[in-house]
Parts: sequence; C-alpha cells; structure tokens
Amino acid sequence: MMLYRRFGRTELQMPVFSCGGMRYQYKWQDLAQWEVPEENQANLEATIHRSIELGINHIETARHYGSSEMQLGKIIPKLCREQIIVQTKVPPTANSKDFEKEFTKSLNYLQIDYLDLLGIHGINNTEMLAYCLQPDGCLDVAKKLQVQGKVRFIGFSTHGSTNIILETINTNQFDYINLHWYYINQCNWAAIEAANRHDMGVFIISPSDKGGKLYKPPQKLVDLCEPLSPMVFNDLFCLSHSQIHTLSLGAAKPSDFDKHLETLDLLDNAQRILPAILERLETEAVRTLGEYWLKTWHIGLPAYNQTPGYINIPVILWLRNLAVAYDMVEYARMRYNLLGNGSHWFPGNQADKVDEFDLRLCLANSPHGNMIPYLLKETHLILGFEEAKRLSQS
Repeated sequence: MMLYRRFGRTELQMPVFSCGGMRYQYKWQDLAQWEVPEENQANLEATIHRSIELGINHIETARHYGSSEMQLGKIIPKLCREQIIVQTKVPPTANSKDFEKEFTKSLNYLQIDYLDLLGIHGINNTEMLAYCLQPDGCLDVAKKLQVQGKVRFIGFSTHGSTNIILETINTNQFDYINLHWYYINQCNWAAIEAANRHDMGVFIISPSDKGGKLYKPPQKLVDLCEPLSPMVFNDLFCLSHSQIHTLSLGAAKPSDFDKHLETLDLLDNAQRILPAILERLETEAVRTLGEYWLKTWHIGLPAYNQTPGYINIPVILWLRNLAVAYDMVEYARMRYNLLGNGSHWFPGNQADKVDEFDLRLCLANSPHGNMIPYLLKETHLILGFEEAKRLSQS
C-alpha cells in the first residue's frame, strides 16, 4: 500500500514516490500527436494507469521534456482530476512574457484547466534567480496565474549550488522544491533543512539515475548493499529522513515501479536495516581512498568559476571517489562527460587542459593542493573521451 507524506505548506498528501515524466515520452522535441507511434502512446498510458493503480497519483513533467506533456494530455483528462496531483515545470526567462507563453503551451498540451504544482525549472544560478525576482518577473507571473486559478502552488527545481538553493529558499516565495540529494551526494542537506524550516514540500530529483544509475549498478555496489539492491537501499536511505516527502521515479514502462515498491515494507525497520549497509559502504571508501582523504578532500576547493579554465574540481574529485570506492565508473563517466556540455545544468569544464593552467593559487586552501592537479589528470584519463549530452539535448 502506498504511503503518503504532507507536502509542506501545500497540505497535499504526497505519495512517497512520484511518477516522473522524462522517460516514457517518444521524443525530446515537441511533436504533433500523429507523429507518436501507437505503441509508444499505449506504453505511456499503461505506465500512468499502473502508477495510479499503485497510489502514485503525483504525475510530474516539464515543458522541455519533449513530447511528454502532449502525450500526457491524451490521458490526464480521462482521469479523476480531483484525485491526481499534476505538476509541470517551466524555465525562467529574462522576458516574463515568454515564461507565460510557455506556461500556456504547457496547460494546452496537458489539456487541463489548472496545475496543482507549477515549478520554475532550473534556478541554477544568480541569473536565473534574478529572472524570477525582478519586478514583473517570472515569479510575479506565476503568482498572477495563481490568482487566476490556473496554478495552486508554486515551487522551483534546481541543479544549482547549495548557496544558490539556500538563497532561493530564503526568499520564502516558494511552496516546494525539487532538488538532488541521495546517498552518493548529500551536499544539499542544509537546503533540505532550510526548506523544512519554511514548511516547503521536498521532492528529490531522479534518485535512481542521477543518484548513481542504480538500475544498472556495478557488482561491487550490489555486494556492498546486500541484502537490498542499490536502488532499494537508496530509496530507503532517502525516505528514512522524514524531511523528504517524495522521490521521483522516471518510469519508462509499467514494470519500472515494481522494484521501488519493496521499499514501502522496509520503512518501519529502516533504522535496523540501514546501519550495516552504511558501515560497509563507508569502510570500503576508507579502505580504497584513505580516511584522511575521505574526510578532507572537499576542504578549500574553489568553485568552477573561481578556477582557471573553469575546471570543475569539486565535481571531478567527487566522481573520482565514486569510481575508485564503488566501481561506479560508468556513472562517473556519464556525469564527467557532461562537463562542458551541460550549460548551467551541469556547469564547468573537464580536466583535459589541466596542464595549461597554474592551479596553485586557487588550491591554496586545500590540504591536498599539491596532489590535486595530478588526480585531475588521472581522472580525465579514466573518465574522459566520451561525448555526453543532457537528455534534453539528445
């Protein structure tokens, strides 16, 4: 049986799993309905029906998830509108009239009169936040839509730094947040705590994909997470924190929900099940990386925009840690090769040109400053040379 949590001040009863809409659509571009193969549309509708059957009544998508909204618009009007929570996301724009046009397009594609949740999609840096907060900006437009009854609650999604996320939360202008947080990347915990202080709903983005490609884990990670699968372990780890309300499951087909459902029966015993797995994971990280490195690698690292060549040192070293400690090379390679290709969604550059820059000054506050340039070069040799794009660029 599905479990529900109060989604912050929205007072919505949110299922602990949400049906994310970026895996089952036909294309990453807007299309006419006739261009979608019947079997693809049938699969999408079967996935939604399975989601509702399981009690996962939160259907989440975005304006720039290609044909997702349009395809959902063929099934959502057939569902009981009062029993589902519909969310889409629209990117902020310098001209808020463009934001409003995109919102209208979303509503028309979804074939509904109102959204339960409108997320401003991608407040990833100060520029995007300014687009929201400027007079007559995107946030003012969203609030106007709210007064008109076209939007119930307003939130934001982010791939930004913790500082940007905290700045956005502390405006107290948003009802909920979509952000990244899972076992392998816990740096946004301060943002989750801040969201709780503001009584915001907390939605975790892509825990099984961005959280480690856990649907295709390396054998070492499988062994370390026994008796759970890495995916169920990560679900349980996240949901064992009451501050988190829902995890997005990007289902591509109806059966993709099945493995996650195992988590529901484990939640009451999370404090008994998790410690042994957590201890094994940490012990292996200490064994392979060294305790001193593990405790101090992140200290004094510059942000990518404070680094010569915009090399994203913190992200590169984090990915190296995962590859070395848990054999997560495939995941690390996928994320590493987004650097230089991911715009503000995954900013900064790879370490392919590290020899061209003097990093001594920017690494002066790191206890590993002398060693890091060599580690960056080594990491590029292991993870580089594979072009990668964000899904929406595919």
